[in-house]
Amino acid sequence: MAYPLSAYIALRYSTAGKHNSFVAFINRFSVAGIALGLMSLIIVLSVMNGFEAQLRQRILGIVPQVVAHNASVDDVLQLPLTEVRAASPFREAEGLVQSRQALRGVQLQGVDPAIMAKHSIVSDYMLEGNFERLEEIKFGAIISRALAQELSVNVGDQIRVMAAGASVYTPFGRMPSQRLVTIAALFNLGSQLDDKVIYLRLDDLTRLLRKPKDSPADVRLFLNNAFNYQGVVAELEQAGYSTSNWRSRQGPLFDAVKMEKNMMFLMLLLIIAVAAFNIVSALVMVVSEKSGDIAILLSQGMTVATVRAIFMLNGIFNGLKGALIGAVLGILAVVYINDILELLGIYLALSADGPGLPIDMQWHQVVWVTLFSLGLCLLASCYPAQRAMKVQPAKVLQQES
Repeated sequence: MAYPLSAYIALRYSTAGKHNSFVAFINRFSVAGIALGLMSLIIVLSVMNGFEAQLRQRILGIVPQVVAHNASVDDVLQLPLTEVRAASPFREAEGLVQSRQALRGVQLQGVDPAIMAKHSIVSDYMLEGNFERLEEIKFGAIISRALAQELSVNVGDQIRVMAAGASVYTPFGRMPSQRLVTIAALFNLGSQLDDKVIYLRLDDLTRLLRKPKDSPADVRLFLNNAFNYQGVVAELEQAGYSTSNWRSRQGPLFDAVKMEKNMMFLMLLLIIAVAAFNIVSALVMVVSEKSGDIAILLSQGMTVATVRAIFMLNGIFNGLKGALIGAVLGILAVVYINDILELLGIYLALSADGPGLPIDMQWHQVVWVTLFSLGLCLLASCYPAQRAMKVQPAKVLQQES
């Protein structure tokens, strides 16, 4: 019976405030602070998750996720690589592309068009043409819209591709191996790497590099989750293959994004902590105001443990109100954030032609931060509850008489 009584009294204290408007204001202020902090945290985490997912999708869709060197596709696929969804022969080299208007340095990627069409995200962002066009055109190339604009070319035009790693002797001296290629298709992933790569058929790049047709190529692996590359790399290296992966090229970028996400998370947690510890001042005032009530309850047989439970539950009730309001408002804001921004005339997107802020709300994060907020409220209630336990009934009643 003690616990329901303490819960009843705590609920009365947390909802009543007519006799002390200042205490009621502090109570409402702490609830509002918890709600706003939790709402902000849910919004920021969802946007940062979406931003990270977009980077992973767009940048790691262009950069090879894992490459096994001097290996064959059949040998690699015989290994127990559970995270790998596909593998294809692959070759890469540095080079230059030249049109009548411009010259740009790029990465030349020799690929299997059929595998790329099925497993590469680039195939989902084609503006004109597709990977199958590489099979139809002799010395064809797929480039991004950004690179096409820089070179002032379009599908069907020809550009000169020069490979830095191969050269030929001419009457004018040693010259880099080069070839006129026809633009077969355009893609637009909207990433910073779009204009730094062009795709060629593997055999065409092999010829451009002046390598024998049967020379061994590398193996490009497509993973279900690019962040789970370490197990795949460990299996390949255990089998004796040397490897490279996306971390060597784009690791610092993702580390910076993760650090920014963690710092934003920490700052907003501190906002919630400040709001939660406003509960301390509110409950201390309640203890001072209700010291006479506490003394009467103790003199009539209520245990100090029950008194402590009253004020612990009082803080928890405030935390529950703030957490519930903050979670509901945060979820609604995340669902409708792009509509709200559009209504306010604020246009934000990952790229110039993007649909708006990328959003990825993860429910386990929402639950975790909500429980953390409640934990802070419980912690903030400990000191006022301990202070209430130290009330001396005889002394308090003597002062009030």
